Amino acid sequence: MDSILTELQTLNIGKVKENEPLAHHTTIKIGGPVDLFIEPSSVENLKKVMYVIEKHRLNWRAIGRGSNLLVSDKGIAGAIIKLGSGLDHLEVNDTEITVGGGHSLVSLSTLISKKGLSGLEFASGIPGSVGGAVYMNAGAHGSDISKILTRAHILFEDGSLEWLSNEDMEFSYRTSVLQKKRPGIVVEAVFKLALGDRGAIVSQMQKNKDYRKETQPWNFPCAGSIFRNPLPNYAGKLIEITGLKGFSIGGAKVSEMHGNFIVNAGNATAGDVLALIEHVKDTIYSLYEIKMETEVEIIGRK
Repeated sequence: MDSILTELQTLNIGKVKENEPLAHHTTIKIGGPVDLFIEPSSVENLKKVMYVIEKHRLNWRAIGRGSNLLVSDKGIAGAIIKLGSGLDHLEVNDTEITVGGGHSLVSLSTLISKKGLSGLEFASGIPGSVGGAVYMNAGAHGSDISKILTRAHILFEDGSLEWLSNEDMEFSYRTSVLQKKRPGIVVEAVFKLALGDRGAIVSQMQKNKDYRKETQPWNFPCAGSIFRNPLPNYAGKLIEITGLKGFSIGGAKVSEMHGNFIVNAGNATAGDVLALIEHVKDTIYSLYEIKMETEVEIIGRK
């Protein structure tokens, strides 16, 4: 790994660290070390990173702001590529915007609302990056990324860049083609928005933010929604009626505000969270014969 580290540093591609704790880069503040932590400073440097990764056949994973992610206490073998500064550009052309995969989704929705553009109000409280939101078709308040995305610029493992249309992305509930069929990194996205009343847009965004503050535990480190909604049921409601709100294992606790959130109530480990997830799954299945599936991504060494 030292030789790969030296090779990346020689290429001057941005930040490169060895054995970086991922607890520093996830919203739940949990996660062991990754062999190589890379934060490229541009799209061109990201391509160089992918070349090195492919050359050495390293396992890799891209992250943004670390939401919707639970990393093993044992960390991750291979490389983590973080999209941030240098991949957070924004261009506005009438009602069409082109935005880098490393741009904050919350920040984007705020900036766009001030321009009187409608379509991103649902994202005002989603604490992730644009790339991550496209990757998992993030959504809230009855809308999601698939409703506004026209195309996405994807960097694939072989170093090729390709524009995928909305149809190519094969969006479904919290899922896209990138999660299963074609692993890749969202370098940038193009969204088609609509002109609207600036005051009404800002007001709706504030209502969405207030609703999240009132109903979700953002005062504790958490990863976001833990389970997919087993429609027509809702995960949070099922967990609440089973009486599991407030139930804890180690430092991990089912939020007392919202049943579909597990919070790091104090020095929680990934093991604590995983044990709590299994307890919730088993309890709900034993009572209702409903199989709960996780929405949060669980990655790392077993």
